[in-house]
Amino acid sequence: MNNGVKIPQILVSNDDGINAFGIRVLADYLRPLGQVTVVAPDREQSACSHSLTLRNPLRVDMVEEGFYAVDGTPTDCINLAVNAIMKKNPPDLVVSGINKGGNLGDDITYSGTVAAAFEGTLLHIPSIAVSLVVEREHHFETAARTAREIAALILRRGLPADTLLNINVPDCPWEKLAGFQVTIQGKRIYSDSVAENVDPRGRKYYWIGGDIMGGEQIENSDLVAVQNGHVSITPLHLDLTNYRALETLRQWDWPR
Repeated sequence: MNNGVKIPQILVSNDDGINAFGIRVLADYLRPLGQVTVVAPDREQSACSHSLTLRNPLRVDMVEEGFYAVDGTPTDCINLAVNAIMKKNPPDLVVSGINKGGNLGDDITYSGTVAAAFEGTLLHIPSIAVSLVVEREHHFETAARTAREIAALILRRGLPADTLLNINVPDCPWEKLAGFQVTIQGKRIYSDSVAENVDPRGRKYYWIGGDIMGGEQIENSDLVAVQNGHVSITPLHLDLTNYRALETLRQWDWPR
């Protein structure tokens, strides 16, 4: 408390790890808004999606004041932060990022960055995921300032129930952004790539990882917005029901 005014508690996490440059810049930019606590994986956990560690104990190390490293996933980090590390002063906002690379279209199904924000939302905390659509120059400060502007709005206004924001920022200086745009989830196009090789002992091994071939040019999508120099702000909902398919499925001849 400060003169009777509650200082907002902001939880920061990511999937690139506690030592990633993006999370440090993000924490610095958010500090004018409140008390920042960083709880992040102790190593890179990219593409781990919304996985939760249930069969192994988790370790937490305070690497410096306000920075905690967890030997688990981004989802683990949010859960531990809310239910243990920050239990006495629970977060008013979760900010996940800054991811080094976009989380556009279908990327969100794999993203640990987005998963951390999903977990925050499941725990009834307004949450956002912030990614820098890296090209060459790595303008993390632009993404961090974007996160601060949006975080300040959310701290004042809140978010709709069961909704998180997936934010993608073009890799350019702040003054060259075309603006902010509320978007829909787009559609990425990947090459189907599994590389097969043989190790020195003659055993086969595989690398999974298709290249991004582009994206469908869907009007008002996150992909198109970023291509046009806008910050893309996509509201994601926890309810994954496909309501358009309900009536079709209800007309099937289901067994009694």
